[in-house]
Amino acid sequence: MSGAAIVLVALVLDVALGWPKWLYVAIGHPVTWIGALIARLDAWLNLDEADERGRRNSGIVAALVVIMVAANLAWTLTWFLPSGWTGILLGGILAWPFIALRSMHEHVAAVAKPLEVGDLDGARHAVSMIVGRDPARLDESGVARAAIESLAENTSDGIVAPVFWGVIFGLPGLAAYKAINTLDSMIGHRTPRHEAFGWASARIDDVVNLIPARLTGLLFAAVSTRPKEALATMGRDAGHHRSPNAGWPEAAMAGALGIRLSGPRVYADRVADEPWVNAGAADPGAADIRRALGLYRFAMLALAAIVALCALI
Repeated sequence: MSGAAIVLVALVLDVALGWPKWLYVAIGHPVTWIGALIARLDAWLNLDEADERGRRNSGIVAALVVIMVAANLAWTLTWFLPSGWTGILLGGILAWPFIALRSMHEHVAAVAKPLEVGDLDGARHAVSMIVGRDPARLDESGVARAAIESLAENTSDGIVAPVFWGVIFGLPGLAAYKAINTLDSMIGHRTPRHEAFGWASARIDDVVNLIPARLTGLLFAAVSTRPKEALATMGRDAGHHRSPNAGWPEAAMAGALGIRLSGPRVYADRVADEPWVNAGAADPGAADIRRALGLYRFAMLALAAIVALCALI
């Protein structure tokens, strides 16, 4: 069964419907199910009295359990799907919640709307839904920068990466990737509790996002009106980012829009002195969020066309 065809159906469903609130109320969401399993394993295996090596080993076990459960369940469901277009349609329905194309656009647009009318508090509240930094310390350009960075990074993590692994491995690839990404978001942090326990989750997430992050940057560059600048900024600044992967789509976005991103940022418990991406360019504003969303839409159309081509091959 074509993984590309299943992913294409999932993309169409997500653009048309998102993940409806009534459906979330009725059954939740597969990511919340994965999250519940991770939280349970964190409570069971991440023991306060364990040393660093013990916590790291327990974290490896937890990561493997979560990934295997997600992949095996998806593989079992795939096994029972009928052949032909009926199976592809049902597979696409099952893959649908693993691709967050519409919600990504909605969350970032929700930041632009209040910022455009001068409602900085409303924009800060909206951006707090998608970033971890302290929104109370952000001025207009800081809010716009946070929104655009989140759009660029999460286009890779939330859309391109699951599409990439879904095209290659079908529904099991999608489910396994989403399990890995959720593991990283929940326990892959350098905190006293999770630095050792979440080590494996963070490293696995880095590996599975290596190719998708770079593909995302190339997509942004390819559909922009400034492809040379986007590619040049990627080549120059992506490797300076704190993340081995997030710098690629962020640098491409910064170069494509002619703005600077990243830089020093304030979190609840610390100040991160990060280098600028595309230093020397202008700070972004509300209009640049809209431009970034336009670039995102063109990139996602290009991605869907690539997936459709793969489905026909």
